[in-house]
Amino acid sequence: MEYLDPHQRPPDGIRKVYKKYQKMKLQDLDADPDIVDLSSGMPPNLNSKVRVVKEVDPSQLSASFRAFAGGDIPHHNSPVGERVTVYEHDDMPGLHIIPSFLPPSIQPLLLNRLLHRDLSHPTHLTNIHTHYNINYPRSSPESAPTSFFSLSPTSPATIAVPIDPSIHRPITIAQLLNKKMRWMTIGGQYDWTEKRYPDSAPPVFPADIKDLLENTFSDTKAEAAIVNLYSPGDTLSVHRDVAETSATGLISVSLGCDAVFVIGTSTSESSDRGPVEKVLALRLRSGSAVYMSRLSRFAWHGVPQIVPGTCPGGLKDWPAGNVDGEEGELYENWRGWMKGKRVNLNVRQM
Repeated sequence: MEYLDPHQRPPDGIRKVYKKYQKMKLQDLDADPDIVDLSSGMPPNLNSKVRVVKEVDPSQLSASFRAFAGGDIPHHNSPVGERVTVYEHDDMPGLHIIPSFLPPSIQPLLLNRLLHRDLSHPTHLTNIHTHYNINYPRSSPESAPTSFFSLSPTSPATIAVPIDPSIHRPITIAQLLNKKMRWMTIGGQYDWTEKRYPDSAPPVFPADIKDLLENTFSDTKAEAAIVNLYSPGDTLSVHRDVAETSATGLISVSLGCDAVFVIGTSTSESSDRGPVEKVLALRLRSGSAVYMSRLSRFAWHGVPQIVPGTCPGGLKDWPAGNVDGEEGELYENWRGWMKGKRVNLNVRQM
């Protein structure tokens, strides 16, 4: 595989599109003729540029969703329905866009697994671990860690103790979950400082999430992931995912508020004005997925905006009042936390 410098500066044309959407208001986003938004079918302005590359049989997906959910889905919320359509844009071969990948009944379940279970697993490192030691909540000193959301948001107790108190201040649970926690790694623990995976054996990737994704994206083995937690005003700068020695596709799943996702390539094809750049801006809504394969696998990409006020109704109250029934009462004090968040699960094969 060709070496790609993780520190290389993104092309100017891609950065220009990124900046265009960084401050764009909702009404302008809704009317923007260039953004790819497939949530309501094929927009007229995209015409022949976007095409259907395949459809996933609903019976296949339903079996996968039932296996993931176990007995957690009420019968009237059974995940069956229409075929799931996979699109591709002519300017970005290999970028598969699935606007309706996860049904509403599965989205809160995935959030439960990621943020109640996996975030509380001490082997899953976060951005907090660089400068802090975390006091994981437990029902007793001998028990396994419980969800951070089981703690009261008004608690003044320190949940993250600074390694160097002269530089960083202690963090409370409200500060941790509302703003400070930005990402978590599961499976292979990528070192963001060294920009490499460590030589030691990685923690086991959660089997239920692995099966859920591999049943649809069969060409990629789910071995490592980063879970990004965004709020409106947050961004992800333009970069390339070049750490893996595998060129298999990346899987990205969105939950919560809409995001603008910019992706582009730059080639050395002949042109009087220099390299040829192709850039797309996508509006990704909750439950959507993109699969970055082939030409798009090592494309430049970033998130210039999280769109406020766009979290779907079925997730606005999370973690309270979700499909866990009585357990939802445990998190009542955090009702509405997800209303202002976007959670993105980005999975790759190491």
